[in-house]
Amino acid sequence: MNDLLGGGALSRQSILELLKTPDPLIADYLDLDVQAQPNGFDVTVGEVLEYTSAGEMTEATRSLSSTRPLRWGSAGSLELAPGPYLAVLNERISLPLHIMALMQPRSSLLRSGVTVHTAVWDAGYRGRSQVMLAVLNPHGFRIGRNARIGQLVFFSLDRQLLQGYQGRYQDENLASSEARGGQITAGQGVSSAMQGERYAR
Repeated sequence: MNDLLGGGALSRQSILELLKTPDPLIADYLDLDVQAQPNGFDVTVGEVLEYTSAGEMTEATRSLSSTRPLRWGSAGSLELAPGPYLAVLNERISLPLHIMALMQPRSSLLRSGVTVHTAVWDAGYRGRSQVMLAVLNPHGFRIGRNARIGQLVFFSLDRQLLQGYQGRYQDENLASSEARGGQITAGQGVSSAMQGERYAR
């Protein structure tokens, strides 16, 4: 492969092609027809955790805040009071050495006084990511399990990296998903989105 790739955001068609590879860009998605968007891919919430301690970051060290998972109600939803939460995504991301990603919250969240904060998905990252879900609405927010909360936008780098992401979050939350008994099995078959152009916001 020529190491001069030419950077740019990936289209829906390019994303769908990368789902067909042996190590797909995204796996364990729930509904490809709905989640594949013109300029990205909607991701869904599988678990919500609340913060239970302070964190710390200095020039030399970092200590993450402790969290505990919230239990979904009988209707499969959570009533969230105003404040920050940690959300674990259903989807498994596997970025090749020439692709990075950024996320933006869905506009429906913003219109309800809720947003998502994330870091950069570096090329070479693998895992089931965590993002911060911030409820700014003083009246709170009800969220359902598997709700689409943000759109990942993928970018091709101008050069392929010799070494990708090697940080502490590599392969995060992959073992825990297997421990849940393989509840999430979508994303391994064929969808009409592979041929069609239907999408939803």
